[in-house]
Amino acid sequence: MQSSKQRPTNELTRRRWLQSTAALGAASLAASSGSADEPKERKGRIHQSLVNWCYKPFWEDVDDFCRVAKDLGCESIELIDPEHWPTLKKHGLTCAIAGSHGFPTGFNNPDEWDACTEKLTERIDQCAEFGVKSVITFTGMANGVPKQEGADNCVKGLKSIVEYAEEKNVTICLEMLNTRDDTHPMKGHPGYQGDDTEYCIDIIERVGSPRLKLLFDIYHVQIMNGDVIRRIHQHKDYLGHIHTAGNPGRGELDQSQEINYPAVMQALLDVGYEGYVGQEFIPTRDALAGLQEAVALCDV
Repeated sequence: MQSSKQRPTNELTRRRWLQSTAALGAASLAASSGSADEPKERKGRIHQSLVNWCYKPFWEDVDDFCRVAKDLGCESIELIDPEHWPTLKKHGLTCAIAGSHGFPTGFNNPDEWDACTEKLTERIDQCAEFGVKSVITFTGMANGVPKQEGADNCVKGLKSIVEYAEEKNVTICLEMLNTRDDTHPMKGHPGYQGDDTEYCIDIIERVGSPRLKLLFDIYHVQIMNGDVIRRIHQHKDYLGHIHTAGNPGRGELDQSQEINYPAVMQALLDVGYEGYVGQEFIPTRDALAGLQEAVALCDV
């Protein structure tokens, strides 16, 4: 994320939004007038979402950000505080997945079970009331806990909360994070215990609930495991939510990074995935241009 010194002023944010919506409006006008340069019609088979923390520095006003999401053809703004869910609803959007206790804490440490369970219970109640389908959870940092012991603890701890999620028809999504990138606090998470896809899948399988699935972050999986498309097919029954970003660097989904996003999106369609794909890259240039590119690239 950018520091406060890098964040644009409200006036600059307003001006950028006005310019961006004008550009999108012009594109729509060109399409309606049959211009030779008209944009391709959206397929809409991939349900796309914008992850709030990445783009909040550029659109701090939630109403403005909702308008951008709608203009891009996205259906959701996720990991945004529940106080903003009514604003999303006003704009015809949903929150694809809710935040919870944060990745430094988790179920790998029994001392953190109470805090994690309390926060997840609160979020599950809010999700059930507002129609939000999923909430995120984490293994937590290792902090000296052996790998297998951490997995065993996660199974025990998650079993205690997943029953409540089943009652409320809310899915808990366990996220795998990379521990390799130490250049930025949101590009990698050294010390995180659940840094392997199969490790997280093992936990999910052992809990054995349809309300516990994997948050398959393509960026993190690419760094730690690779073989993304094969893993999508292998773990299709456990895919609860998807995140994107370019690798290396967690930047835009452009030609400077290594992941073939159209092929990955097609793999999701091939396995029958019907959930959301959250755009979660950290902009390195014009945020709107990057989002336009990413949304179009994933619209297969």
